[in-house]
Amino acid sequence: MSIILCDTSPLVALINRKDNNYERAATALKTMRGSLVTTWPCITEAMHLLYNYGGWQTQAEVWGYIEDDLLDIHDSSRREQARMRGLMQQYRSTPMDLGDASLVSAAEVLNVSMIFTFDSDFYVYQIEGKKPFDVVS
Repeated sequence: MSIILCDTSPLVALINRKDNNYERAATALKTMRGSLVTTWPCITEAMHLLYNYGGWQTQAEVWGYIEDDLLDIHDSSRREQARMRGLMQQYRSTPMDLGDASLVSAAEVLNVSMIFTFDSDFYVYQIEGKKPFDVVS
């Protein structure tokens, strides 16, 4: 089965039904075939945003996605962490945040290009500096 990287924006939209992208996220999710994988920086960002929206109850939904194997978390190595720093420096004018850097680094390590995101910066970021992302939005 293929891997689809999952950014913070659709994860938050799927849980926060008041999010402007809720319908878009739900519709896109129905058409995807593959395992959703995210990173700890994206989980952290989602937890923060969802707490502000609905407190612990919405955060618990993220944990539910993980526990029900709807979402896997990629653990980064020290080498990947160094790569994230380099990516954030390289794309500093965009700017690139830690969540985005972690997804680009994960794409390189996992050898995947498909990403579920509403962040237009993923049309700018490149895998290994040369390959564009296949954005699902």
